[in-house]
Amino acid sequence: MASANRYLGLIDKYRAVLPVSDSTRLISIGEGNTPLIKLENIPALIGKNVDIYVKYEGLNPTGSFKDRGMTMAVTKAVEEGSKAIICASTGNTSASAAAYAARAGIKAFVLIPEGKIALGKLAQAMMHGAEIIQIKGNFDHGMQLVKEVAEHAPVTIVNSINPYRIQGQKTAAYEIAEALGKVPDYHCLPVGNAGNITAHWLGYTEMGKTSGEHPTMVGYQAAGAAPFLKGEMIDDPETVATAIRIGRPQSWDQAWGAQKESGGWFDLLSDEEILAAQKLLSEQEGIFCEPASAASVGGAIRDIKNGKIPEGSTIVCTLTGHGLKDPDTAISQCAVNPKAIDASLDAVKAAILDKL
Repeated sequence: MASANRYLGLIDKYRAVLPVSDSTRLISIGEGNTPLIKLENIPALIGKNVDIYVKYEGLNPTGSFKDRGMTMAVTKAVEEGSKAIICASTGNTSASAAAYAARAGIKAFVLIPEGKIALGKLAQAMMHGAEIIQIKGNFDHGMQLVKEVAEHAPVTIVNSINPYRIQGQKTAAYEIAEALGKVPDYHCLPVGNAGNITAHWLGYTEMGKTSGEHPTMVGYQAAGAAPFLKGEMIDDPETVATAIRIGRPQSWDQAWGAQKESGGWFDLLSDEEILAAQKLLSEQEGIFCEPASAASVGGAIRDIKNGKIPEGSTIVCTLTGHGLKDPDTAISQCAVNPKAIDASLDAVKAAILDKL
């Protein structure tokens, strides 16, 4: 019998609302149970009476929300007898798929866009032993190839078109409601492939069957990769926020459904706005997220300021990945590189006093 203090992962915790049986072998690395952190300094800076929380999914085992869905996708793949999984990825999915495949003892194949993946994410997939295939194309090209390959090879797709991914990811909504004691008024997310907004809405609607309550779902995209704002799929998306550099979202219809059914909206941010939000969150709250994550916070701040999100609201922003996923982009925002000084008391004291 498990100790009362031992956390066995989200499938074990939410078994009652997930498609598993008592005999299912769970492929878990202790994912889920991520903190919901109330922002203290940013609300004061913007001068509005709101409660803003961030769901810090960067504290999952591989540093992103992808682990929530991957534990379910790989668990079911193994249960169904699969010996290999495959995905297309801008980075986080490849890292997660590789880790869970390693845990399960099966092979992972990942297709990534050549030169378009943050090194922190590539390093993870490589260290976990995935078979990495770089393609001369973007994520959307990779996704199409994965679907075609799966028709000819004995591999299970673990992108968000896999329904078990969505089942796993919906547990974030359950965790948020448990932590708050209610559902938030607004839930803001970055949107790329759109599986996350789809999954959160599924979780909220399942809970809402008894209470009738649900949040307004708001999705933010990068200006150079904003098919939901254009109202159509786009080719050649481009943004510094690599995790949402997607022009042909696989959960297109479901995300539109979440937006319309919840009374929410989609909006976009420039790369400059996304990076400014990332730095603001780091400097004011001590929370380091990857650029794509910051789109949720930057968009929420803007909509609070313009009154689209009213005062008195409780807002949750999903931070999809840890900032260490993309260290190069973070460092490039810091104008001053540390300067070497003499290893003496006088030199160090002078350097400190100069900044006080």
